[in-house]
Amino acid sequence: MSDPAEMMAADRASQALGIAVRRLSPGAAELSMTVTASMVNGHDIAHGGYIFLLADTAFACACNYPGPATVAASADITFVSPARLGDELIAIAAERVRYGRSGIYDITVRCGDRVVAEFRGTSRTLR
Repeated sequence: MSDPAEMMAADRASQALGIAVRRLSPGAAELSMTVTASMVNGHDIAHGGYIFLLADTAFACACNYPGPATVAASADITFVSPARLGDELIAIAAERVRYGRSGIYDITVRCGDRVVAEFRGTSRTLR
C-alpha cells in the first residue's frame, strides 16, 4: 500500500516550495502553497509550472490514498486566472472514477473564491 504521508515526506520538490497537506481522505486531497518571489515570472504573475506542480501533487496524494503505488499517466491543465506574489493557493483533488488500474481525477486550484486553474489527471497503478 502507498502512504501519501511517506510520499510527501520524501518529496523534496514539494517541501522546497512549502506545499502543505491540509486534508486527505480516500480519493481526495487538499493542499496549499503560497506564491513566493521565486515563483513569479516576467509578467509578475505565478509561473504556470508552479501551479501545475501544486495540482499534480494534490493529484498524487488523492490517487495514492488508499491503495497501491499509483503514478500519472497523463495530465492537462487550463489556467483560468493569474495568481500573484503572496497568494495562498489551495488545490482540491477529487477522484472521478477508478477502473482496473486506471483512474481519472479533477483538481481545482483556487485563491480564495477565485479559480486559478482546472487540472485533470489520469492515473495508472503500478504492478
